[in-house]
Amino acid sequence: MLSPFRPRPQRVFAGLTLLVALLLALPAHAQKQPGFQGPFALTNAQVIVAPGDTLDDGTVVIRDDSIAAVGPDVSVPSDAQAFDLSGQMVYPGFIDSGTHLGLAEIGSLPETQDFNEIGDLTAHMNALTAVNPSTVHVPTTRVHGITSVITEPENGILPGTAALIGLHGYTPEQMHLGDVTLTKLNFPSVGRQGPSDDRSPETIQKEAEKALTQLNDLWAQAERYARIDSAVAEQPEARRQPEFVPAMEGLLPVIRGEQPLMISANAAADISKALDWAEERGVLDQLILSGALEGWRVADEIAAANVPVLVGSIMQPPSRESDRYDKAYRTPALLHDAGVTVALRSGKTENVRNLVFHAGFAAAHGLGKTEALRAITTNPARIFGVADQVGTIEAGKRANLFVADGDPLQPATDVQHLFIDGYKLPLENRATKLYDEFLNRNPGLTK
Repeated sequence: MLSPFRPRPQRVFAGLTLLVALLLALPAHAQKQPGFQGPFALTNAQVIVAPGDTLDDGTVVIRDDSIAAVGPDVSVPSDAQAFDLSGQMVYPGFIDSGTHLGLAEIGSLPETQDFNEIGDLTAHMNALTAVNPSTVHVPTTRVHGITSVITEPENGILPGTAALIGLHGYTPEQMHLGDVTLTKLNFPSVGRQGPSDDRSPETIQKEAEKALTQLNDLWAQAERYARIDSAVAEQPEARRQPEFVPAMEGLLPVIRGEQPLMISANAAADISKALDWAEERGVLDQLILSGALEGWRVADEIAAANVPVLVGSIMQPPSRESDRYDKAYRTPALLHDAGVTVALRSGKTENVRNLVFHAGFAAAHGLGKTEALRAITTNPARIFGVADQVGTIEAGKRANLFVADGDPLQPATDVQHLFIDGYKLPLENRATKLYDEFLNRNPGLTK
């Protein structure tokens, strides 16, 4: 017998059905998670329009999901909620160029880890479909001014496609920013996979050569599959449809030049081979390098190939014991000095929030503050093809920005206001709730 305190299943189902119907009837911008909608006017603020371009006393007007106006003499609309931000700074939202955000929840529970699939060839896997919009890691991340991230799969040679997501929305589709997807390739490595890797150099070389042969075979199959698919599309009635192979279908966009190819490689030798491999297969102009811990060793090669690099994580020891302790910190600066377009990635799940410290370390070790800010705003926006939507505070772009009481790369700075797609979001998350709970705990309950 059902408990009288528990709603009947049919009533619950009817209620959920009605809720879904109401949500589907709303326009996309109205289906976002709870937040405050504008219009808003941010006045008397120091506005960082873009790194290196600052308005000392500016106003930003937000209407719907976009920036309606920005400038020193912008009038405040009569229907806008105004914020006097004297002594505060408005920054464009930060972008992390490599994470597992939304794909993992609890490290000790394999059931909550969705960024690793079984097998070496799972190119048809789409990270976006596995994103959990309700993860506790999203609000913990965005209160540090991070409004967008690349979330990516991990395991195998061709693990699937990564996606650029905004950190606000009920569904993965709502979060998908600019429809950006990237095919990921983990290039076969001749380097050690961490301090616990005790394989001999001969074993490492042999396994890398075997993996490269496998990759070449897979790519050749994908190219052949693409040719057959194109031929069938031209004469669907006269030609026999090929057998459907999901992984091959997943590679069609990059084979046809319609999608970027993001190659993850860290050892200098791997990076050089990856550049040669991409050039031989005609995908060099689609290439984005990721990781690149030893990218500084081959910086001139990368620059000559005109390939952008998503560097990180940089907060780690150097790859070789003979290197200086700060070589990983200096990698972004050394690549930038060589003429490479650099963006920063944390490579994290629960600690994506530390992207600001990655940028701070890079700034302090040669990159400089302005370039460090570009590496988490304008550079990734250009690399991912969404510079017309995010990366700067300009009229017509998405209202992805935040207000801080100081330098956001410094630990002592606090974010005061946060806007994503025009929504003013609460600066509350699990960490702040725990902080408030224990700060105000009853001393009598601690005995």
